[in-house]
Amino acid sequence: MTATDARPRGLPEADLVRRYGPHADQWVELWNPDARAETGSPGTVVFIHGGYWRAPYTAELMRPLVPQFAARGWMVANIEYRRGADGWDALRDDLASALTAVRAEGATSRLAIVGHSVGGQLALLGGEAGDAVVALAPVTDVVRSYHEGVGTGAAAEFFDGAPSEIPATYAEASPLAQVPPPAEVLIIHGTDDARVPIAHTRAFLEAARATGGAVTLFEPPHLAHMDAIDPEAPHLAAVHEWLDRWANR
Repeated sequence: MTATDARPRGLPEADLVRRYGPHADQWVELWNPDARAETGSPGTVVFIHGGYWRAPYTAELMRPLVPQFAARGWMVANIEYRRGADGWDALRDDLASALTAVRAEGATSRLAIVGHSVGGQLALLGGEAGDAVVALAPVTDVVRSYHEGVGTGAAAEFFDGAPSEIPATYAEASPLAQVPPPAEVLIIHGTDDARVPIAHTRAFLEAARATGGAVTLFEPPHLAHMDAIDPEAPHLAAVHEWLDRWANR
């Protein structure tokens, strides 16, 4: 099966699929690949999916968001990466390689990175100075997620060890341990999210701001975890407004 074979009906096929490694999950699909060079284009937006690091969850999760971003003139990149049994080292390396590949597609390296859940974790870790990061219900504290059993024990399952056993790995994987984020950040996290506790995001916000990070948090009172990537959800208007201000500076 190719990267585009699993696309839900009604969504446009990617214009290009770039491989950044030999593994079946090392690819980026692109829409509007020439947009970033065009006058009036806001630039490149990169999607990173979640799924608590588990292999069955794929880049297909983010594809419903593609049409509205492409219609606004963005070049859109959707990243797949190794996960599950491949472990953190593989995922970390794929994040860096995939973002490098996307940055190489255009004249400027600035990116707007939009990640959901664990994809929000990766977006926060992958953003660079000059980038914009939109983290939708992100995983910000992998240590706390382990101790609280968030995601039905997802951290223990994926990292294959406790924070006391592999502290450097947990620190490397936790945006909370990497504050301040070098990119400008917008976080949207529903107060009623039952899969990733809003308390984790609030703690990240406090730590990031205390260290000089530029982080904005929007807390809709009713936004279930998977609704954060619903293309019809009203909070996406705030995402577009925030990204427009960033892109037009």
